[in-house]
Amino acid sequence: MNVLVTSKAIWYVMRGSGIVSLLLLTVVAGLGIATNKRWAPRRMPRFVTAGLHRSLALLSVLFVSLHVLTAVFDPYAVVGVAAIFVPFVAGRSPFAVGLGALSVDLVIALIATSLVRTRLSPRLWRGVHWLAYAAWPLALVHGLGVGTDKGTFWFQAVAVSCVAGVLALGAWRLRGRAPGLKRLEPHATPRLERA
Repeated sequence: MNVLVTSKAIWYVMRGSGIVSLLLLTVVAGLGIATNKRWAPRRMPRFVTAGLHRSLALLSVLFVSLHVLTAVFDPYAVVGVAAIFVPFVAGRSPFAVGLGALSVDLVIALIATSLVRTRLSPRLWRGVHWLAYAAWPLALVHGLGVGTDKGTFWFQAVAVSCVAGVLALGAWRLRGRAPGLKRLEPHATPRLERA
């Protein structure tokens, strides 16, 4: 297979997986806010919000992993293995790639603490989980700083939509209950949501 074709395919996969990762992280952040508010859409079982949050978070980890892996193998990205985990050491665009590395580090911390959640104090797990909210803006600024599509109208529209969605949900979280949603009482939270 032609090396040029292979590297171009890797570049497309890296681009696509980065954008899908951003979209998934946006939805995961939004569902995290909704889960924290203990609500569920009408006519849906109460565990749907938390279950969807968890499932999409796992899917986002897969796409972030694909994005990181293809960045390492893309000959033009110049992202070494160290730059994936150690912020600001990349050979090219060290600041923007470093923000991506910080985002990955936060996601890894979230995964690790979630796997041993039953052995951690709820306060510690919650604290790490709150830090994970920073993974989203770091990923967003990473994409705006180093993404090859950063100057295109469609990518800027995607970024603005992601920001608007998270800000709207954040404002709702701080303000109160949104219309059309039922609030779950803390004692009504199914056991499945706490697992």
